[in-house]
Amino acid sequence: MHNRLLSRGFHGVTLFSVTFLAALLLQATPVVFAQDAAESVVTVTDEATARAVNQAQDAGHPVVALQTNLGTLHLALFPEEAPKSVENFLAYVKDGFYNGTVFHRVIEGFMIQGGGMDLRLEAKDTRDPVINEADNGLLNEQFTLAMARTGDPHSATSQFFINTANNGFLDHKGKTPTGWGYAVIGKLVSGMRIAEWMSKAPTGPAGPFPSDVPVTPLIIEKAQLLQ
Repeated sequence: MHNRLLSRGFHGVTLFSVTFLAALLLQATPVVFAQDAAESVVTVTDEATARAVNQAQDAGHPVVALQTNLGTLHLALFPEEAPKSVENFLAYVKDGFYNGTVFHRVIEGFMIQGGGMDLRLEAKDTRDPVINEADNGLLNEQFTLAMARTGDPHSATSQFFINTANNGFLDHKGKTPTGWGYAVIGKLVSGMRIAEWMSKAPTGPAGPFPSDVPVTPLIIEKAQLLQ
């Protein structure tokens, strides 16, 4: 089912199965995504979030807060399993690169992708690509953070995606062009509901993309490494 892959021919855009996407579109249930919901902010300062962040930090996982126009996503990173990818991701965070970028591609029941496009859907200049660390044993499970790339297994730069479902077909199968998979480098420790809201946003064509672009922009207002 997942042996045919589609590339949009754009640097940093993740490859996905043609048949898988077709199945998603056929099975998708219409979702009402209120306009005022896209303009509100979900405050995530509860005790459960604080405990989750503290536990991740105590275990040696850096935590990045992605403040969006729908609320804040807290991502725990895995430097031990994906050292090069985490170093790369944190470099973009510390440089303020992600501030003002958007989640430019969302598919309900699959993933939300961002980290490379500004509000005009123009690509930002990036650092050199990093080596693919998808062979680190981490799986593309629901709410994990993974690196987006082109058909070249070692082409990931700034773009990332958050799995909103268990996407085992994206996991590492072997060190071949079709088997490398997509490197998982972290996971959400809070903001799961926000990620699900994002994945249900109405989408359409925009900029260089023929589909899957949120009608109402999903903006990363600020990315910050928590101390």
